[in-house]
Amino acid sequence: MPNQLKNRNFYFMVGGDMVLFALAFVGAYLVRFDFLLTDAMVKQILSLLPFLVAGKVIVFLGVGPYRGMWRYTSLSDMWRLAGATVVSSLVIVSGILFIHQFHGYSRGVFVIDAVLTFVLTGGYRIVIRCLYHGGYLRKSGDDIDGFTRPRAKSKKRRVILVGAGDAGEKTFREIDDNPSLNYEVAAFVDDDPQKKGSRIHGVPVEGPVSDLPRIVSKFDAQEIIIALPSASGSQKRSVINACKKTGVKFKTLPGLGEIIDGKISIKALRDVNYDDLLGRKPVSLDLKAIGEYLKERRVLVTGAGGSIGAELCRQIVRFDPETLVMVDNSEVNLYAIEMDLRHRLGFSHYIPVLVNVQYKSVVDLVVGQYRPDVVVHAAAYKHVPMMEGNPWEAVFNNVVGSWNVMEAAVAHGVDRFVMVSTDKAVRPANVMGASKRVCELLMQTYHGRYDTVMMCVRIGNVIGSSGSVVPLFREQIAHGGPVTVTHPEVTRYFMSIPEACQLVLQAGALGKGGEIFILEMGTPVKIAQMARDIIRLSGKEPDRDIEIVYTGLRPGEKLYEELITEGEGIVPTSHEKIMVLRPDGSWNGHGDRETFDTWLLEGIEELRELAMRHD
Repeated sequence: MPNQLKNRNFYFMVGGDMVLFALAFVGAYLVRFDFLLTDAMVKQILSLLPFLVAGKVIVFLGVGPYRGMWRYTSLSDMWRLAGATVVSSLVIVSGILFIHQFHGYSRGVFVIDAVLTFVLTGGYRIVIRCLYHGGYLRKSGDDIDGFTRPRAKSKKRRVILVGAGDAGEKTFREIDDNPSLNYEVAAFVDDDPQKKGSRIHGVPVEGPVSDLPRIVSKFDAQEIIIALPSASGSQKRSVINACKKTGVKFKTLPGLGEIIDGKISIKALRDVNYDDLLGRKPVSLDLKAIGEYLKERRVLVTGAGGSIGAELCRQIVRFDPETLVMVDNSEVNLYAIEMDLRHRLGFSHYIPVLVNVQYKSVVDLVVGQYRPDVVVHAAAYKHVPMMEGNPWEAVFNNVVGSWNVMEAAVAHGVDRFVMVSTDKAVRPANVMGASKRVCELLMQTYHGRYDTVMMCVRIGNVIGSSGSVVPLFREQIAHGGPVTVTHPEVTRYFMSIPEACQLVLQAGALGKGGEIFILEMGTPVKIAQMARDIIRLSGKEPDRDIEIVYTGLRPGEKLYEELITEGEGIVPTSHEKIMVLRPDGSWNGHGDRETFDTWLLEGIEELRELAMRHD
């Protein structure tokens, strides 16, 4: 017997069938003789029952119905069950004919017994599938499958499904039911040792995942589909590494949050996202703390149409604010987030305001009119080389714009002000980073002088945001390359858009005033390695299919980014993934706070004057 015998479900299956075999045989006598049994008939039943049950179990073990995962019972499983029933009945009848020549036995009993055996055992399997489908049975530990279903030779693309769970089974059914998809599942692959050697709808389950190269070669597969939507980042990284070694193209199913009503469609397959490979679990929110300062409050978000601002709006509406005021200077972007909130999220308590934060009087008018309780300031220019060529715009938008929003916030009694900053503000080597560092210092200048609690959040490179390197790489790959990387040693800290926005919202709940919050982002990633990974995830081989070209550092770029600078002390917070930095009190070598504030504001005024002249 296969090693599935160790599976406790196996004994449950066999035990249930043994009871049904006995019931079918007794029922056959009752039906055949109109439910009137003589003593002689009862003796016949009792004398034959042990041998009949044992014989059927032996035949069923040999033919294969016990190797089926009953939660996925299908028409092919019913055919296998019918075959096992016919064979077992023939064996029993042959034995009786050989020993007793049917003297004293009714042949009709054995025909009825075969019919009842199929009906009862088939119904047993269907009931178990219904219970699993309805969630009434625990879905850990799998059952086992049967014959390989005969398959005609096909020119369809042979694929391996990684994951022999619910997602993998649904994906198989989608492929099997839609011939136009031009796929044929050759095998499942799973790390669960209890699943190895079993079958799902007649398709074998192989393993472990680390053995993918051999499995792909064995089944002559041309593609791999990863059906592990709930796997952690580290698990996905391990699977991706195994897929890379096979040399064939691979894709992954969307995350469960992206699948409507739990329905998985093969058309929803997407290319593997680098978000999956950050090697870090998603940041979990303290929903209660965030809800306390957002629920039924008026919230204003600047830069609401940008990558970060739009995601902030989507997350904020989860906490049922009284009103969401969305400020942006892009008509197109503001309209897009408005439609997203209304039609996809069903939220209508919003006010879109087309405003440029550079205009102080208009910003003051908007904040004064809508009287927000919370302001999240995400409006900024962030493209490093662009700001190197247009430094006055960094001053107007990043510095002066932030100053205008801060002034309006404290003037109109905003309770909390959260500003989005960047890791490029640490020892800034470019105009964009320097402008954001000035904003951080400006925020700390306002801290403590007014009732508004002010803080900022320093985020790393956000994958998928406008200007991010990942969309550029994908576009270059789609056009056949080359992929351009500035320098082979450039490293960056990366975070996803949802992570960045969660950090901003969480900081708003944690902040007491004057803090700079940062996310614990793990190990920085080499951009060159990221480029190679994305090329491979696209089903191609770097330096063979897609060339990588090094173009040299762009104006203002650093080889390495940092999270903290000298003089900033790390202070723990109540959130395990969030750190907070506070100034050491030296006020950057400018003596007391008053002297520093005067120096800073005078410097900003000078910057504004120089920017006006495009100096």
